[in-house]
Amino acid sequence: MPSVEVCPVPGAFKAYNSPGSTVVVVDILRATTAICAAFMNGAQAVIPVGSVASLRRYVGTGCLIAGERGGIRLPFADFDNAPEAFTPEQVAGRRIAYSTTNGTQAIRLASACHQVYIGSYFNYTALCDRLVREGRDVLLLCAGWRGRFSLEDTLFAGAVVVRLQQEGFDVSCDAALAASGLWTAASEDLPASVRKSSHAARLRQLGLATTIDYCHIFDRTGVVPHYADGELTV
Repeated sequence: MPSVEVCPVPGAFKAYNSPGSTVVVVDILRATTAICAAFMNGAQAVIPVGSVASLRRYVGTGCLIAGERGGIRLPFADFDNAPEAFTPEQVAGRRIAYSTTNGTQAIRLASACHQVYIGSYFNYTALCDRLVREGRDVLLLCAGWRGRFSLEDTLFAGAVVVRLQQEGFDVSCDAALAASGLWTAASEDLPASVRKSSHAARLRQLGLATTIDYCHIFDRTGVVPHYADGELTV
């Protein structure tokens, strides 16, 4: 019987025996949502980049540059990490070099694992269906905020745990049990629950309130981005 676990913060990742697991990276506000939006709208590849200096090296290479720190677009970037900006007109057929405060760091942290998928509400059903079909142990890695616990990431992880448990996955991980409990309580009014989060408050302060609800729309796409050889593709 496969199992599903939740790593609530990246700093705990080494405590999980994950080399043979399928790791799902979750950064709902906004990196993994934006990645799913990019592929939904025809992007060719997304290259997760760790540092600002490394991202700058992609300028002039033909890649689109997407980068932010603290929710603010880097001055040399074409985009920040707003999923609304990754439109077909902008990204179709393009390669995107991408670096964010939390999400791309989590992707790079998980990169040595058996399989790394990108999870968001945009691809919730497609992601869950694939995890069930493959039947491997699953670890949901929450990107958090600068190493801290993130409510919105944990709620999404809980939604996945609930679905996988219904499909026969073992749930004996305390963090997975906690995440599923949070999801069950919050799902009755998800927007209200998410608006209480600290990162939602940061986005409101930056004038980005509309992106909060946008990032919580279910099943806009059937794409499940995966990481291989230094980049994300579908």
